[in-house]
Amino acid sequence: MCGRYSLAKTKIDLENRFAAEMLEPFEPRYNIAPSQLVPVITSDSPKGFSHFYWGLTPAFAKNKPVATKLINARAETITEKVTFKSAFKKNRCLVPADGFYEWKKIGKKTKVPYRFVRHGEELFAFAGIWEEYETEKGDIAHTFLILTTAPNQLTSEIHDRMPVILKKEQESKWLDLETPEETLLEMLQPYPDSEMMKYTVSPMVNQVANDTPYVIRKTLPMDQFGNYTLFG
Repeated sequence: MCGRYSLAKTKIDLENRFAAEMLEPFEPRYNIAPSQLVPVITSDSPKGFSHFYWGLTPAFAKNKPVATKLINARAETITEKVTFKSAFKKNRCLVPADGFYEWKKIGKKTKVPYRFVRHGEELFAFAGIWEEYETEKGDIAHTFLILTTAPNQLTSEIHDRMPVILKKEQESKWLDLETPEETLLEMLQPYPDSEMMKYTVSPMVNQVANDTPYVIRKTLPMDQFGNYTLFG
């Protein structure tokens, strides 16, 4: 699964990379978690950023709070699940990021957090789907989730799933509602591990409130006493 990611870039970085305008204020994010409001680019508005809540609430779930459980969907069954297949067909989105986190189990109680990035920590986009629902006050809220697939070799050392990272040339096709389903499904593959790297980060990432640059700093592997050393 993908339960935490980063977007440690500026508003200008995002606008330049995705050729889209962001009207709302934005500050770099280092520790994005489910239920939070974050920028996405939708099939409805491919030239502008929208801000949606991470945690999809299906359209048929009326008057429900933001879902925190439906943060991911398996790419292999996206066309089969009633909850997702309609959004997959008509409500696709790009979820900008520059890294994501997974935790490796060390013993029974300890987990070591890793950050996965592209070389150069360049921006990329997860494949997402979105929905809208009516709140108890009668307002319309928007939510999204991230698709996952089998891991590449780099990720498999830590976890048995990874988020779907689209190649840059696939992004416009993902948003285009005329793209054939067969073509869409072919995109939902593990991202080449040769274009990625991973490194350990501080357990600060475990706490959602820690949304600072320290979260993404590289650390030395945990020592025998359970301590970490930050680089820089």
